[in-house]
Amino acid sequence: MKYTIGLDYGTDSLRTVLVNASTGKEEASTVMYYPRWKEGKYCDPLKNQFRQHPLDYIEVLEKTIREVISKVPADVAENIVALSVDTTGSTPVAVDASGIPLSLLPDFQENPNAMFVLWKDHTAVKEADEINNLARSWGGVDYTKYEGGIYSSEWFWAKILKVLRTDEKVRQAAYSWVEHCDWIPALLTGITDPLKLKRSRCAAGHKAMWHADWDGLPSDEFLTKLDPLLKGLRGKLYRETYTSDVVAGYMTHEWKSKLGLSGEIALGVGAFDAHLGAVGGEIRPYYLVKVMGTSTCDMLVAPKSEIGENLVQGICGQVEGSITPGLVGLEAGQSAFGDIYAWFKEILMWPVENILGKTDILSPEIREKLVVAIEDQIIPQLSAAAEEIPIEETGIVAIDWMNGRRTPDANQNLKGSIAGLTLGSDAPRIFKALVEATAFGAKKIADRFMSEGVRIDGVIALGGVAKKSPFVMQIVADVMNMPIKVARSEQACALGTAMAAAVVGGVYKTFEEAQNKMGSGFEKEYKPIKANAEKYETLYRKYSKLGEFIEKEL
Repeated sequence: MKYTIGLDYGTDSLRTVLVNASTGKEEASTVMYYPRWKEGKYCDPLKNQFRQHPLDYIEVLEKTIREVISKVPADVAENIVALSVDTTGSTPVAVDASGIPLSLLPDFQENPNAMFVLWKDHTAVKEADEINNLARSWGGVDYTKYEGGIYSSEWFWAKILKVLRTDEKVRQAAYSWVEHCDWIPALLTGITDPLKLKRSRCAAGHKAMWHADWDGLPSDEFLTKLDPLLKGLRGKLYRETYTSDVVAGYMTHEWKSKLGLSGEIALGVGAFDAHLGAVGGEIRPYYLVKVMGTSTCDMLVAPKSEIGENLVQGICGQVEGSITPGLVGLEAGQSAFGDIYAWFKEILMWPVENILGKTDILSPEIREKLVVAIEDQIIPQLSAAAEEIPIEETGIVAIDWMNGRRTPDANQNLKGSIAGLTLGSDAPRIFKALVEATAFGAKKIADRFMSEGVRIDGVIALGGVAKKSPFVMQIVADVMNMPIKVARSEQACALGTAMAAAVVGGVYKTFEEAQNKMGSGFEKEYKPIKANAEKYETLYRKYSKLGEFIEKEL
């Protein structure tokens, strides 16, 4: 028996799974939250600034791998052949000439600009606008054309430029920049030199405007015209990129000793969580895989011979090999999904935390128990009450742009809205409108693919929302008017990463073979209710009109 490890670096935590590569059985797993991130360090939500310290990544890596190893017999641990990594993205960091993140150096330990700039950091809206304007006007190649035609503030170049403009000390010390999904394999293999470590095709193609048509990254001429601060940086980054079936290197003796591992362990080239999650969700050509969590990523693969030169406008890019090697990967998504429900819960929790949580009427123990009980029950109780409200009875229409809009047509300047409120608009009615808004946003993505000539043969869902909320999932199925299958695996992203590791470790030759042997199948299918789908068509038109007004007038 051979075994692989999948590391799934999410927004809040690291999920580590140890998988039997022959059967896909999860032998052991664990989840650990990033300690500094959990404390809210280095972030300022009012400024849309979200940064993560590399020590968070390193510490949870060591602890979770040691924990999963402790849960299995010695012969299992001795037969681990490969490890692969997925991370959020675009999440780049400034590094020195040795590839060390600046925040690991004494002078930058508490400087947020020297840390990983998390995917959801939207401080670079102005820089993204400048990239889009220049790409259309400079007279050369439009480097955004494989990125859906619109560059986002969530992506590589916009974030780099923002940091370079903001922090002179970081600007002087930064030799190059590395994505999180590239840095972890580099760290574990000891190949940290920015000019030698293997860069992810997934990250580069979808977020950094890399493409073989122009021999890699955008030209130095374009970057210098964007801002002279970028002059020469292209030469300190990379030209070649690699798919996730490629070996990035082998784990060093030092790291094997730290982690309690032995033998030769191959490290795969990293990728983004949603892309390898799609692999774990058993993606097939023309199946839309929706990774549904705090935000969503919507993934689709198709043969290059069929996609041809068809460029889908307004998505997050189409890149050969970014999901399944040999197929073109297309990515879309919503900047906020579960985050919107969490936001509404926080609003309702304000008096609980600030009045009930501080009252002297109750003992501290009772206060704490009440606060926890209310917080745990808000979303389930809202869902149950909202489920009883007939469609359209609320009269409320919401727009799901609380964190800007990722697709179709990225625009992080946009804001959410709620219309049609009356004095009878209670919490369950508002909550239902918010859920419907996220479902309408999902439909917009599917409509864009189909209007651009890319068919959808089926929908697969995975992630926290898909597993935990039948209420949300039925509304999404009704609104999209498509059946939705939910992947059985609790850790589809980590499983997909373990599948990639099985190919990297030589257990299988292709991702498809690994999926067939290691896939866990599906646990449930939500089918659209015809009467609901017809009613939601009317509401969807209202959502679209309101969105058009918000975008144009406000």
